[in-house]
Amino acid sequence: MKTYVTFLLALLLSSAAFAQSGYRIGAKVDNFTLKDAQNQAVELSNFKDAPLLVVVFTSVNCPYAKLYENRLQNLSQSYAGKGAKFVYVNTNIGLEEGGQAAKPQPDRPSTEKFPYLIDEGQQLSKQFGATKAPEVFVLQNSADGFYLRYKGAIDDNPQAENFVKQRHLASALDALLAGHSVANSENRATGCSIKRF
Repeated sequence: MKTYVTFLLALLLSSAAFAQSGYRIGAKVDNFTLKDAQNQAVELSNFKDAPLLVVVFTSVNCPYAKLYENRLQNLSQSYAGKGAKFVYVNTNIGLEEGGQAAKPQPDRPSTEKFPYLIDEGQQLSKQFGATKAPEVFVLQNSADGFYLRYKGAIDDNPQAENFVKQRHLASALDALLAGHSVANSENRATGCSIKRF
C-alpha cells in the first residue's frame, strides 16, 4: 500500500511539473525567431508596435485546428483595428509522416496580416509550454517587452461555433484593450496533443 501511495504521489508531482512548464501568467516572454513559409525570419520584436499579440499554436494535421480556422481568421480580422495582432505557429504534433517538422500548406502563405510560422523541433511550443493544437497565448506589449496575460482555449466548444457559451480569447482581448486584467487568465485548451520528441 505504501508503495502504491508513493507511486501515486510521484505521478501527481510529475503531472503538476509538466502542467507548469513554459511561461506562467505575468511572465516576460523572451524574444524568439522562427521562419515563415518563404524561409524569412520573423521575430517577436517585429511586433513591437502591437499592443497585444496572440500566438496561436496550430497544426495543419490537426482536425481540431481545422475546426477553428474560420473562427481564428474572423477574430484576427475583428481585432486587427483594435490593436491585437495574430501570429500562427505550425508545430509538429506527432501525426506527420516520418516525424518531420510540419510545413505550412501551400495555400497558407505567410503574410504581414497573417504571419504563419514553422516551429522546427517544437522549440517555441516547448518554450511557451503549449500542449494542444490549437492553443493560444495572449501577450501584452510593455515598455520593456511582452508579458503573458492569457493562455489556453479559444472558446468552450470546438465542435460547433453556434453553441459557444464562453468566448475565452475574445473576453481576454476585450479586457486587456479596455485596460483591465483578465479575470479568467487560464483555460484548458481542447485539441490535438502535442507529442514531444
